[in-house]
Amino acid sequence: MSTATFELDRGTPGTLGVRGVLSFDTAAAALEAIGAALAGGSVARLDLAGVQRSDSAGLACVLAVQAEARRLGHPLVVENMPAGMHALAQVCEVDALVG
Repeated sequence: MSTATFELDRGTPGTLGVRGVLSFDTAAAALEAIGAALAGGSVARLDLAGVQRSDSAGLACVLAVQAEARRLGHPLVVENMPAGMHALAQVCEVDALVG
């Protein structure tokens, strides 16, 4: 049983902070929670500074969140992407999609 967790921080107006782990264990729940926050239309930035660990599922989550934001007509800037996630995005040749 995994103890990997994530949490969302809505303390800064217009910014949704993600803390904890974005991995296979948490990506589906994170995608659902972030998607619900995006549906409100007041999120312009996704701050990943608090992400302690991520994997390809975490990267897929971020890409899916950006796609949903575009679909809703609300551009979303990803800030403070962890180095490991950024490196994975480069290897997968999707770094241009996440900024």
